Amino acid sequence: MAFTFTSLMRIILTRSTKPFRFQSSYTNSLDFATEEDLGLYVHVPFCRKICSFCPYCKVIYDKNLARQYKEALLKEIELVGSQIQFKKEVTSLYFGGGTPALMVNDLKEIIESLKRYFVINQGIGVELHPSDISASTLAELKNAGVTMISVGVQSFHEQSLSTLGRKTLNYEEKFKLIREANFAVVDVDLIFAIPNQTEEILLNDIETAFFLGATQISTYPFIDFTFAKNQYKPLSEKAKKKMLKSISQYCQQTGCVRTAIWTFAKPGTERYSSIIRDSFLGFGVSATTLLKEQFKINTFSLDAYINRLNLNQLPTSLTLEFSRRQRAAYYLFWHAYSMKISLDKFEQFFGISLNKLFDFEFWLCERLGFVKKENEIYYLTEKGAYYFHLIEQKYTNAYIDKMWNISRQIAFPEEIVLK
Repeated sequence: MAFTFTSLMRIILTRSTKPFRFQSSYTNSLDFATEEDLGLYVHVPFCRKICSFCPYCKVIYDKNLARQYKEALLKEIELVGSQIQFKKEVTSLYFGGGTPALMVNDLKEIIESLKRYFVINQGIGVELHPSDISASTLAELKNAGVTMISVGVQSFHEQSLSTLGRKTLNYEEKFKLIREANFAVVDVDLIFAIPNQTEEILLNDIETAFFLGATQISTYPFIDFTFAKNQYKPLSEKAKKKMLKSISQYCQQTGCVRTAIWTFAKPGTERYSSIIRDSFLGFGVSATTLLKEQFKINTFSLDAYINRLNLNQLPTSLTLEFSRRQRAAYYLFWHAYSMKISLDKFEQFFGISLNKLFDFEFWLCERLGFVKKENEIYYLTEKGAYYFHLIEQKYTNAYIDKMWNISRQIAFPEEIVLK
């Protein structure tokens, strides 16, 4: 049997050859009442145009379909929220897509529906396509209670945007409106290793983002998913390494703080982070739910999603029942992405010390210079961050690509095994 890099990592961390096995076992409930550090995510799948480089679940916007989707989404929120007899405190709420602004007039109703069951403590974030930025849209978002926005610019450079199938806009005007709206957090998403992109182009993108008012930037490597219809291929790993180093050095020199592998923020500001939560509930087509002992995925089929909820059934497609070591490995993966792993928080979450489960692994990582330990916290070094960047891309290609590709084709797969 040939072992891939990801399978070897899984075997080492879980101490087992048992793969991640997602199955179609179905229940019409979610056991989240005792979950701590719980976040909320809502997926809006509609776009005006389908970008070839984007792997996320999306469809072309249709007014009638969006109306049906909203009604189904409200039913899902009610089905989940009504399972507990008290208002559950959650960290934050994020809307992703797709293009959530295409349902901007519905966001307040969706948020109010969630607030019937949840107390949101840290803020509400929404992803924005640059073309959707207008005074009226921003006012609608503020009125709905949105405090954070993430603008999917990808690049300010005309040739890079053309490669991605995008057109340039009047960004100075767009960001002037954002500054006037006064959101607590303004994240700007940028892509690096775009074909024909240079370090100079990339660093100019970063400088422009901060100059226009970004409180943080999220820089993601260009990844060519097998099911995407990209005309171009990403730059080499050598070029990616050089660019990631340039991003890190530039942000250090300008006083920014590295808050995740690919994210850099102005010091003292809140951050926009929709994924780094110990647990979260996902609502909408293709949304995922992470609990202490389970990982659940909603169907990727919009029709199937709506039909399930019309029957008052949750739209769950697949469920993974974690072993303790599998859950611990998943926990470590995403906390490493945020550049630090707290021994105290790990033990509080799992009821066992990190060193007892992963003593050899962290001893080795310290010797290799990937992490350093300070005050009961392991911090990723610059070297460790680069190698995590490599691991994350391997994980994306081996696991996420396979999962999403199958889910796009089959509304309710019987099983997906990730080895």
